[in-house]
Amino acid sequence: MIVSLTIVRYKKAYIPFALLAMAIHRLPLMLRKGCTFWKLLGTGRNGTFDLTPDWQQWGLLAVWNSRDHFDNFNNTSFITRWWSLFETERWTLLCTPLQSHGKWDGREPFGKPADNTYSGPIAVLTRATIRLSKLKRFWSHVDNVARLMTTARGFIASIGIGEAPAYRQATFSIWETEEKMKAFSYGSPEHAEVIRKTRRENWYSEELFARFKPIASYGTLNGDNPLKNLSTTS
Repeated sequence: MIVSLTIVRYKKAYIPFALLAMAIHRLPLMLRKGCTFWKLLGTGRNGTFDLTPDWQQWGLLAVWNSRDHFDNFNNTSFITRWWSLFETERWTLLCTPLQSHGKWDGREPFGKPADNTYSGPIAVLTRATIRLSKLKRFWSHVDNVARLMTTARGFIASIGIGEAPAYRQATFSIWETEEKMKAFSYGSPEHAEVIRKTRRENWYSEELFARFKPIASYGTLNGDNPLKNLSTTS
């Protein structure tokens, strides 16, 4: 299993084509051989959960049966040709799942991996559907935690992604090691308190937390490849 996350920045004049892509790219993804799960995503402006969308930046997260299936998509698909026409920047990260808990639209897209032996750079997906009655509570806590994350030891990069404004949100972050990620997640009093509140106050109707081993990173995100030293042929 290979998981891909591609973030595409469109030229400002082509924002209408970015919006159109959210509709017309669904059919080729539905028909794509070897793709078992996919989500077309908007992005936030501040690298995490964000109420303000970035209309120029969009994403695709997909799960593939094999690297060959992804490579075939990347080299031949209508979608990648579309991106090439309208983009100013594109970044793709390929990963293999290490751990995954929870569901996304009632599915477990990354299976139930349990690899506790890996010790290198790690990618983390935190995704939730927020209960409408809890939106105000959720968004009142996001900004402070986001600022803390970007200054945490071992933090490399993050991108806020979402399927719908305000209530279907995710953060995809990259860390030097799992230990440093955990040190922030559980060692930061502010972040730990938010985690407790999500449980105690039942903010989410559905959530998923997954960790991945990055195996290839190419292109740029905000002018840089966050994992430029990672082999692109792994």
